[in-house]
Amino acid sequence: MKKIFSILAALFAATNAFATAPNINWWLTKGDQSALLQQQPTTLVFGKETNTAPYITVDTVKKYQGIDGFGFALTGSSAQLINQMPESIKGALLRQLFGSEKNSIGISYIRVSIGASDLSPSVYSYDDIAGGDESLSHFSLGPDQSLMVPLLHKILQLNPQLKIMASPWSAPAWMKDNGSTIGGTLQTKYYGVYADYLVKYIQAMNAAGIKIESISPQNEPLALQNNPSMGFTAAQELAFVRNNLGPAFKKAGITTKIIIWDHNCDNPQYPLTVLGDAAAKQYIAGSAFHLYAGDISALSQVHNAHPDKQVYFTEQYTASTGDFGGDLKWHMKNVATGSLRNWSRNVIEWNLANDPSYGPHTPGGCSTCKGALTINRTDVKMNVSYYIIGHVSKFVPPGSIRVWSTVTGELNTVAFVTSAGKKVLVVENDGNHSQEFNIRFNGQWAVTSLEAGSVATYVW
Repeated sequence: MKKIFSILAALFAATNAFATAPNINWWLTKGDQSALLQQQPTTLVFGKETNTAPYITVDTVKKYQGIDGFGFALTGSSAQLINQMPESIKGALLRQLFGSEKNSIGISYIRVSIGASDLSPSVYSYDDIAGGDESLSHFSLGPDQSLMVPLLHKILQLNPQLKIMASPWSAPAWMKDNGSTIGGTLQTKYYGVYADYLVKYIQAMNAAGIKIESISPQNEPLALQNNPSMGFTAAQELAFVRNNLGPAFKKAGITTKIIIWDHNCDNPQYPLTVLGDAAAKQYIAGSAFHLYAGDISALSQVHNAHPDKQVYFTEQYTASTGDFGGDLKWHMKNVATGSLRNWSRNVIEWNLANDPSYGPHTPGGCSTCKGALTINRTDVKMNVSYYIIGHVSKFVPPGSIRVWSTVTGELNTVAFVTSAGKKVLVVENDGNHSQEFNIRFNGQWAVTSLEAGSVATYVW
């Protein structure tokens, strides 16, 4: 009888151990493109067999920020190219991007422009009236009504929970001190009018069935070369948010988040200056960053100074001159894992789609920005940015929480636990040699390896 009890106890222990340490499924992208977000046929098995490989430890007890989502900028050019596709091909593409099917990458957060960006087919605002229109009586969504709004309706049918950030590249030219869509700055006398303009945009989109989750007052406020673009110093943005935009939102009952800065990591002092004003800070949800200059640790600098406010990563482009393997490594290290390890609640890469000539774009707009997709009529090519975002968006839904993971040597990592209890680990091998390592969780580990320049997402 004792022998039978011993056998039953051993079986129970084995079953319990298996339940607490399921096998690991994993998806791989290699720098040489021989594997592209490809699920691997063999699973990894947790155990306790000793080996000499280094460990990457995941600890779900140590929790950090919640995750809002991942995705791309849906530029006017992207919308035009997608809208021009035959309905059957467009539908399949949108399901692959935004749907819940097995082959979807599950995009959950996008960024759109308020008026034109430099990757729009033309330059426009929503009130281009010669001589000005202080009453905003001629305000209209204009080109967006035929270009962006119908596409967003289709996307929201696939994912009604999609979060949308909106950013202006410029105020209407008549509000600016140089009267141009390029450069210049907003005249102080129009601060109140411009706040009302942004209120009208949010209300018009809401009336069209599109909820704007967040806005920034100005995209890249210290970059004046794009068409369109507009300068906004820290002192100007502070005054605008404190005295105009925040109160206008409050008066109109708008709950859309205000996210400041929306520019590079080389100037954390800008958001720190704005957040340092208590009257302005009350209206601000957080700060947004790009990484064309500076170091990704700037996000932590701002977070640590104002832990009650969020940080976001909202733009990084891959260039037409870039190399797939090089871009994969750099973006996965600095953007996809780096921003998240520095408290970002989202990751948005720049520009969902363009044509083979890297257009359409405005006169003077970016001619080297490579989209996640290259669309040539009915043909769609997935570029490196698609896989950079896909390695997180496909497996980490909104509501997930970043948890502790170690960085070992040249293996860069970030880990999450989803609301369904799944554990997700993303690893990038930034070295020049294949690396064997262990994934350690709850006192057990699984040994695996990753080729140089490769990225893998592990799920259990």
